[in-house]
Amino acid sequence: MINARAAFASAFCVILTTGVSAAAYSYVLPKETAELAPGPHLDTAQRNCGACHSADYISTQPRALADPQAFWLAEVTKMQRVYGAPIDNADLPKIVDYLVQTYGR
Repeated sequence: MINARAAFASAFCVILTTGVSAAAYSYVLPKETAELAPGPHLDTAQRNCGACHSADYISTQPRALADPQAFWLAEVTKMQRVYGAPIDNADLPKIVDYLVQTYGR
Protein backbone atom coordinates (compact mmCIF):
# COMPACT_ATOMS: atom_id res chain seq x y z
CA MET A 1 0.00 0.00 0.00
CA ILE A 2 1.38 3.39 -0.99
CA ASN A 3 1.36 6.03 1.73
CA ALA A 4 0.01 9.52 1.13
CA ARG A 5 3.45 11.16 1.00
CA ALA A 6 4.68 8.81 -1.72
CA ALA A 7 1.47 9.29 -3.70
CA PHE A 8 1.81 13.06 -3.52
CA ALA A 9 5.47 12.92 -4.56
CA SER A 10 4.59 10.71 -7.53
CA ALA A 11 1.79 13.02 -8.64
CA PHE A 12 4.03 16.07 -8.26
CA CYS A 13 6.74 14.46 -10.42
CA VAL A 14 4.18 13.66 -13.12
CA ILE A 15 3.01 17.27 -13.15
CA LEU A 16 6.58 18.57 -13.39
CA THR A 17 7.53 16.26 -16.24
CA THR A 18 4.41 16.77 -18.36
CA GLY A 19 4.88 20.52 -18.71
CA VAL A 20 1.53 21.55 -17.29
CA SER A 21 1.18 25.31 -17.39
CA ALA A 22 -1.50 27.91 -16.98
CA ALA A 23 -2.38 30.19 -19.86
CA ALA A 24 -2.46 33.93 -19.32
CA TYR A 25 -5.90 35.48 -19.25
CA SER A 26 -6.68 39.13 -19.61
CA TYR A 27 -9.90 41.04 -19.24
CA VAL A 28 -11.16 44.59 -19.21
CA LEU A 29 -12.53 45.92 -15.96
CA PRO A 30 -15.86 47.72 -16.10
CA LYS A 31 -15.82 51.47 -15.75
CA GLU A 32 -16.14 52.81 -12.22
CA THR A 33 -19.75 53.81 -11.58
CA ALA A 34 -19.16 55.69 -8.32
CA GLU A 35 -16.75 58.34 -7.14
CA LEU A 36 -15.37 59.17 -3.75
CA ALA A 37 -17.15 62.12 -2.21
CA PRO A 38 -15.33 65.46 -2.24
CA GLY A 39 -13.45 66.24 0.95
CA PRO A 40 -10.08 67.16 2.45
CA HIS A 41 -7.19 65.08 1.07
CA LEU A 42 -9.39 63.47 -1.61
CA ASP A 43 -6.39 63.05 -3.91
CA THR A 44 -4.46 61.16 -1.22
CA ALA A 45 -7.43 58.88 -0.53
CA GLN A 46 -7.98 58.20 -4.24
CA ARG A 47 -4.32 57.43 -4.81
CA ASN A 48 -4.03 55.06 -1.86
CA CYS A 49 -7.47 53.52 -1.40
CA GLY A 50 -8.44 53.40 -5.06
CA ALA A 51 -5.56 51.08 -5.85
CA CYS A 52 -7.47 48.22 -4.17
CA HIS A 53 -11.02 49.41 -3.50
CA SER A 54 -13.88 50.81 -5.50
CA ALA A 55 -15.57 53.96 -4.29
CA ASP A 56 -18.66 51.83 -3.67
CA TYR A 57 -16.75 49.67 -1.20
CA ILE A 58 -15.61 52.67 0.81
CA SER A 59 -18.99 54.39 0.75
CA THR A 60 -20.79 51.30 2.10
CA GLN A 61 -18.80 51.18 5.33
CA PRO A 62 -20.67 51.85 8.59
CA ARG A 63 -21.91 55.38 9.29
CA ALA A 64 -23.10 57.10 12.47
CA LEU A 65 -20.16 55.68 14.39
CA ALA A 66 -19.64 56.43 18.06
CA ASP A 67 -15.97 57.19 17.35
CA PRO A 68 -15.35 57.63 13.61
CA GLN A 69 -11.72 58.64 14.20
CA ALA A 70 -10.93 55.36 15.98
CA PHE A 71 -12.87 53.30 13.43
CA TRP A 72 -11.16 54.76 10.37
CA LEU A 73 -7.73 54.78 11.98
CA ALA A 74 -8.11 51.08 12.75
CA GLU A 75 -9.35 50.33 9.21
CA VAL A 76 -6.56 52.20 7.43
CA THR A 77 -3.91 50.80 9.78
CA LYS A 78 -5.26 47.29 9.11
CA MET A 79 -5.00 47.85 5.36
CA GLN A 80 -1.39 48.96 5.77
CA ARG A 81 -0.11 46.46 8.34
CA VAL A 82 -2.25 43.37 7.85
CA TYR A 83 -3.02 43.46 4.14
CA GLY A 84 0.22 45.13 3.05
CA ALA A 85 -1.29 48.18 1.37
CA PRO A 86 1.62 50.41 0.33
CA ILE A 87 0.39 53.44 2.29
CA ASP A 88 3.12 55.87 3.21
CA ASN A 89 3.09 56.71 6.92
CA ALA A 90 2.82 60.41 6.02
CA ASP A 91 -0.40 59.71 4.08
CA LEU A 92 -2.11 57.72 6.83
CA PRO A 93 -3.40 60.69 8.88
CA LYS A 94 -4.57 62.43 5.69
CA ILE A 95 -6.54 59.36 4.62
CA VAL A 96 -8.08 58.98 8.07
CA ASP A 97 -9.00 62.68 8.11
CA TYR A 98 -10.63 62.36 4.70
CA LEU A 99 -12.63 59.27 5.72
CA VAL A 100 -13.73 60.79 9.04
CA GLN A 101 -14.77 64.10 7.48
CA THR A 102 -16.46 62.53 4.48
CA TYR A 103 -17.83 59.14 5.57
CA GLY A 104 -17.63 59.18 9.36
CA ARG A 105 -20.81 61.04 10.19
